[in-house]
Amino acid sequence: MSKTRPVAVALAGALCLVTTACAESTEQTGATGDKASAAAATSGYPVTLDNCGVSEKFTKAPSRVVVMNGASVAEVSTLLSLGLEDTIVANQQTYGMSEVEGRAEAIKKLPTGDVKLNDAYDIPREAMIGLRPDLVLSTTSYGFDEKNGFATREQLKDVGANTYVSPQGCDQDTSKMTIADSYTLLRDMGRIFDKSDEAEKLIAASEKSIADVSTKVKSEKQPKVMVLFSNMAMGGNDFSSVVAKGIYNDILAKAGGTNAFENASKTSFADLSKEKVAATDVDALVVIGYNDPNPAAYAKKLLKEFPQWPAAKNKKYVALSDSMYLGPSNDLAVEKIAEMLHPDKV
Repeated sequence: MSKTRPVAVALAGALCLVTTACAESTEQTGATGDKASAAAATSGYPVTLDNCGVSEKFTKAPSRVVVMNGASVAEVSTLLSLGLEDTIVANQQTYGMSEVEGRAEAIKKLPTGDVKLNDAYDIPREAMIGLRPDLVLSTTSYGFDEKNGFATREQLKDVGANTYVSPQGCDQDTSKMTIADSYTLLRDMGRIFDKSDEAEKLIAASEKSIADVSTKVKSEKQPKVMVLFSNMAMGGNDFSSVVAKGIYNDILAKAGGTNAFENASKTSFADLSKEKVAATDVDALVVIGYNDPNPAAYAKKLLKEFPQWPAAKNKKYVALSDSMYLGPSNDLAVEKIAEMLHPDKV
């Protein structure tokens, strides 16, 4: 895997912000919004969320939302799924592709705020204040860390802006993330914007779709799947964007598979040598396209590079993007992976 490719060079650093591949994580402090999202909330204001130990009170729906990068599309996709695109004054999230028809194009049309980004490819403090937001969304608490040049939650509160850190982002450790966290994000945005009914309908539809697929494949043998980001380098080895833990494993399990490299790291990502990868039986590939226009080509390249894999012999791979990560479309990833692993059952 080349470490000089534009995707790797420009975005690996940003991706590290939402994984534990590049730094040790601190002790888990609990998922964001657990108290607020324990049950479907009723509509109306005021709405108060306990978010990473910070009490956020909303007296009306936000109308000037800033979505920070964080190497995610979870937050912007969640807003779009609830029909809230008109509230966004600046969005820095994009994967360049999506499993949801029209979503990538809709994201591309959103305003960016015309700000100069910092070295972390995100919005620095002064530019953030200048956007006059009333809500700022960050994938993890990193986006509100003063030492990284960002506006803190306190500083934003002083200028009238609420803030929100997405589930499992309090301590920047996404290794424990599950599909349930995607539902928490949806429910929380539903409450904040008085769109709880819409959020619950999306959650119910996703749960039903996933349950239907899981029922069909639950008695089948679980193939070993390698999940990695396409043309992405985050460490010192040839394969440094291989998924070990996180929401990806929950998606695989629901689709009737298992992660071939789950035990290769205690954090979200493993940094593996070519020898380690070659010595592992890989039954299928899931390649995630992160601003890579052709992740399927990368998958085919890997299958050619490791002809001994059962995946290579059976040409088993699928290229995905936003559905494989935190966000409102995990049901699509479950369905597409299950169709690849168990075509006779789904």
